[in-house]
Amino acid sequence: MSGEHILITGAGTGIGRAITLGLARGGHRLSLLARRREPLEETRRLALEAGAEDCAAWPCDIRERTAVERNVSLCAERFGPLKALVANSGLGGPNSPGAEDRFDALVATNLTGTYSCLRAAEAHLVPPTERSHLLVVSSILARIGVPGYTGYCASKAGLLGLVRALAAELAPRQTQVNALCPGWVDTSMAREGIDGMAAAMGLSHDEAYAQAMSAVPAGRMSSVEEVARAAAWLISDDCIGMTGQGIDLNGGAFMI
Repeated sequence: MSGEHILITGAGTGIGRAITLGLARGGHRLSLLARRREPLEETRRLALEAGAEDCAAWPCDIRERTAVERNVSLCAERFGPLKALVANSGLGGPNSPGAEDRFDALVATNLTGTYSCLRAAEAHLVPPTERSHLLVVSSILARIGVPGYTGYCASKAGLLGLVRALAAELAPRQTQVNALCPGWVDTSMAREGIDGMAAAMGLSHDEAYAQAMSAVPAGRMSSVEEVARAAAWLISDDCIGMTGQGIDLNGGAFMI
């Protein structure tokens, strides 16, 4: 694939930025969505430097369905029909019962917001005579439960059900729908998680990191570039026949 129009949400930082830059090196036309304008514009600049044919950015909160639909329409008006969507936007962190419970916010962003992105992109995909892709970034926490992360686990697990249903629904129009489920990835969010573990357990950062990695047979976090390469493969024509799947990339921390 080269020169295709691909939309990436959550493109401002971390995994989303790495996916964007990986696709930019392939010479694609890229549309970027994320909540915060400044990091999004920085990703756009880096993508153009990396070789994107063209790249445009639209600040957007995916919890606002009308805003998602409006911005995806703008993407299609500028660069034409979408070959692929990488739905990466998400909200992380724990939640707990009580007045400050974040459960609703986590589900509204990770599950409902992603659904809005998928449906908006569906309306602007290339014709059914061409193969197209919808890729959702889920998590290892769609597979396993972690105390204090009920909202995150539930929302990320819900994405896998959404992917399976939508894959069956859109298969007749040659649209493949899959999910990528990363484990520990070396991002600022992961480093904050390690720091939180360290503070709660009275450990140093390095001690907490070692304890977290003891549950990972590979003994290390994945890099954002590794996740980006997996994402690029899942929206490529090398993946003909793969749809409705959740692909695990976690150093062996979860095995089916």
